[in-house]
Amino acid sequence: MKHVVVRECGDFDFPCGYELDLNKTELKDCLGCWSCWLKTPGRCVHSDLNEFYKAYLAADKVVIFSKVSHGFVSGNLKTLFDRIIPLYLPYLTFKSGESMHIPRYQSYPEVEVYYEGEFSTPEDQTIYVDYIHRVFYQFYSTCKVVKPLSEFPVEERLG
Repeated sequence: MKHVVVRECGDFDFPCGYELDLNKTELKDCLGCWSCWLKTPGRCVHSDLNEFYKAYLAADKVVIFSKVSHGFVSGNLKTLFDRIIPLYLPYLTFKSGESMHIPRYQSYPEVEVYYEGEFSTPEDQTIYVDYIHRVFYQFYSTCKVVKPLSEFPVEERLG
């Protein structure tokens, strides 16, 4: 099984074919220029995620180790979510009563998210979990898990 890891936290080794460490990678923000749809379909004008895009599309599973920032995803993770849009077509379809971009590719990886951080209220945690599920529903991925990092299965860790 091919795995991609997106890491903001968790100091253990996890077997994967590709790792994007958001602590060491400064992602450029989406410009909203639409070049990824109109000028260079499927490719962002920024080249900082080219290898990630290839690995993401080839992966069976993406595991995200996320930091909670002020009760929500960090700015870096939100930037990554924004920058995944080139993997979809600019056209919209209606699915389950809502509009969604049409997928550019036949399949997308399943996703697991493990987070580290505190929430002010149980409602804040529910909003965070629901948001993650919504993002990956819109990205045509099955989001299998959204749990605290402490619940990441020990048997999957290398170190």
